[in-house]
Order: sequence, then structure tokens, then C-alpha cells
Amino acid sequence: MPVTGVRPFRLLGLPLPAPPFLTAPPLLTALPGLSALSSRMAGVSVALLKSTALELVILAGHLLLYPSGVAQERRANPVRPPADAPRLPAHEKPPVLLLHGFIDNRSIFVLLRRALAQHGGRRVESLNYSPLTCDIPTAAALLGRHVEEICERTGRSRIDVVGHSLGGLIARYYVQRLGGDARIRTLVTLGTPHGGTRVAPLADAHPIVRQMRPGSTVIEELKEPAPDCRTQFVSFWSDLDQIMAPLETACVDHPDLVAQNVRVTGIGHLALPVHPAVANGIRQALDLADPGADATEAPTGLTVA
Repeated sequence: MPVTGVRPFRLLGLPLPAPPFLTAPPLLTALPGLSALSSRMAGVSVALLKSTALELVILAGHLLLYPSGVAQERRANPVRPPADAPRLPAHEKPPVLLLHGFIDNRSIFVLLRRALAQHGGRRVESLNYSPLTCDIPTAAALLGRHVEEICERTGRSRIDVVGHSLGGLIARYYVQRLGGDARIRTLVTLGTPHGGTRVAPLADAHPIVRQMRPGSTVIEELKEPAPDCRTQFVSFWSDLDQIMAPLETACVDHPDLVAQNVRVTGIGHLALPVHPAVANGIRQALDLADPGADATEAPTGLTVA
């Protein structure tokens, strides 16, 4: 049966049947369920094409910004406040530390940092770990030293951390295995392989990639009991994240952890720390953790495209 709205083809004024590619397959017209499934699959394909195009645009822009983030962020020398110095008001928002992903640097957070500082009213810093880092526990120990330095310099006892991809896994290891729950109030992860990812098997040549595989020593350690963990977890995961395999590996699933998983629809892995809708969701999640803060309810899902 010709597709509705398609005019008959004519040759020398005589009508001809529509070409096969403009006719609906008989099986799909006979089975409405299959027709609906075909439409949904077409919708997913269009969304995937859009998210892939956005990923390429973000990648191109990030490559331009990458050199600006190679150097470590400049900070004032830590100064311990006098014992009788007044402490910061309890309602003041804690500092936020941003931790990048594998073979990346702090330049990935240019837009998120601006959003948190301008609209969230927060002190925001970032930490670069070496692209030659080959061990998650070692990187987690480095993170711990940096967190202690921030607490000493700002006079705060706890901070918030936002980690993209591998950065979130490093921060979680610090929280669960190195006592970091005493220092990190809220850990927000963006596209982090909490359960391990099977993507890109050829990348197993790098030791830190092997540690991000399901069943690795690091992943198994994070499954161990974590009684009385004081850190709250918020994990943003995307249904079009091509780095997570399976997709649900980016969710925090642990009986001892207070965790919320936020599904993001319409964007890929690189867009998570860039998209303004995700930045707004991060602000909401951090504000909700502030006692007495005038915060809206934390999102359970975001549709951004």
C-alpha cells in the first residue's frame, strides 16, 4: 500500500506505481506492534545521530581548550587559621572540587565551573592528575592529600566533589577505601563506570583501563561492605553513553551507600560535564544536601535533547 501523502509517479502522463522504497512493508502494516517498534527504533537512531554529532562538536572544542588545562591550577599557599579565628557560617556552601576523566585535564570543566560559581554561589577548584597515572588507588591517595589541603586552606571540614568518568571512580575509591567519607560530603559522578565497563577491549593495554573492567581488583573492592559511609552519592548516567557497556554500569548500586542515580536522555559521554541541563541538575543535587538550603527536589531524570 503506498505511503499516505505520496503522489503517484507519472511517465508521459501515465500513472506508475510508487517505487518499493516508498511503500510500507506489508508485514509492518499487518502487525501494528512491529510498526510501533520500528518507529521507536527510528527515534533512537535519530537521537543517537544527534548525540554523536554533539559529541564530535564538543570533542573539537575540547581539543582547542585542552592546552589551557595542562598546567595545575594556581592556588595560594595553605594557611592554617588561628585557633581563636571565627569559623565560616555553617550555612555557607562547601567548596567543590572537580576531577576529570582518563587522559583529560581540568579544561573539560570550563562551562560547569562557571555555572557552579555564578549560579550556585560556590567556591570551585579543580585537580589535574597525570595522564600517565596507571593506578586508581595511587590517584585516590593523591586526591586525599589535595582534599586535606583544601580543608586546611579554607577552614572547612568537608567538601563536595564532582568527578567525570574515571575521576568519579578515583573519588569513590578514596571515599570507600581510604576514609575519604570523613572529608567528602557529596560525591557527584558523571558517566563513571561504577560496575566496570567492557567498551574498547583493545584499550586493555593500559593498566588503569584494566582496573575499570568488570571483575577487576578495584571494582571488586568497591563492592565490599562500606558500613556507616557518610558520603552521599549522586550519579548522572546517560542512555546514549557509548563509553559505558552496559549503560547501567554508570549507576551506583551498593547496599551500604546513600545513592541517587539520575538518568540523562539525549546526550553522550563528553556532553555530561558540558550540558547546561546537567549543570543545573548538579546544582540541585548539591543544594539539596545543604541543611536548611532553599533547594528544589533533586532530579530523577533529565531530558536534554
